[in-house]
Amino acid sequence: MMRIYKILSQAEWAGAQAAGRFEGSAVDLADGYIHFSTAAQAQETAAKHFAGQSDLVVLEIEADDLAGADLRWEPSRGGALFPHLYEPLDVGLVREARPAPLDAAGLPRLGALS
Repeated sequence: MMRIYKILSQAEWAGAQAAGRFEGSAVDLADGYIHFSTAAQAQETAAKHFAGQSDLVVLEIEADDLAGADLRWEPSRGGALFPHLYEPLDVGLVREARPAPLDAAGLPRLGALS
């Protein structure tokens, strides 16, 4: 089993909860898929794309729960394989949603990821 992670704003998460599904943030919609990271990739993703942004949430999803969904592992950032979901995420599949407050350097703290 492998957990994958999505970093998004609290407002985006609240909207997804109200709708029952997450369609994607602006960059996801522009790229045509929802960007996820593995535990090993998430902190670099946070630093590269979310530095200085407050009111963030990190979602934890079990990749196996997306069986039958259009989840693809594709090369990005130096050829590493990243999980990309080519359909909306059912919010019922989110195992945990927790705040990702900024540390003293302005980087989101994602907590312990496995």
